[in-house]
Amino acid sequence: MSSAPIKPFVVQHAVPAGVTATRWWWVRHAPVREDGGNIYGQSDIGCDCSDTVVFRGVAKFLPRNALWFASHLRRTHQTAEAIWAAGLPMPGELHKDKAFAEQDLGAWQGMNRAAFFAARPASIASYWFAPAHERAPGGESFNDVFARTVEAVRRITALHAGRDIVCVSHGGPIKAAIAFALGLEAGAGFAFTIDNCSVTRLDHLASADHSGWRVPMINQQPWTADPSHDRMHQPAGPEVTNKLG
Repeated sequence: MSSAPIKPFVVQHAVPAGVTATRWWWVRHAPVREDGGNIYGQSDIGCDCSDTVVFRGVAKFLPRNALWFASHLRRTHQTAEAIWAAGLPMPGELHKDKAFAEQDLGAWQGMNRAAFFAARPASIASYWFAPAHERAPGGESFNDVFARTVEAVRRITALHAGRDIVCVSHGGPIKAAIAFALGLEAGAGFAFTIDNCSVTRLDHLASADHSGWRVPMINQQPWTADPSHDRMHQPAGPEVTNKLG
């Protein structure tokens, strides 16, 4: 029998001594119902926050005393307000940062979603509007989204090390943040499904001589999973394009 000392059990989410954990809680905005089947990208349209069961679940799940961020688009503000109305204490301020906005899809915004994707070849990029390097006419590429999301995450993590940060954002930036945390190229984020109102948590861990990321959860849905809540899955890209009209 080995005489080696028994190492103490370490809780999976525990933070070792000398390590600072900055926890990012990403929330995708509530479903958009007023897009008319068209691509909306950075169009500033509202969302449906009527599902109180969903918002009560999210409100119980998110941390108290967190710093709150959102994009400059009102659907993220409406989602944050619905979470607070469901019981989570309102923070002192909701910081609005354009870095967390959805991809600017330029001339593609306003086009019929199904027709747009029917005209494009199927590929791994079909999980999104275009391959990561392709820039929408008059807009951004997903690589652009990745770059601005990463810059903001680095900046805010440095300024608020050790805090819980709730960021109400969009499918694109959340996919970008996951790819960054995993050390992957931007387009790898396309592989992840991010449902409306879901929670993704990415922890930045830093010590005196090392830093890195831990991924406790992706696309967590902290409400009762039953058929009445299937509508929380609204594509962040082209997933539903089986027919036109």
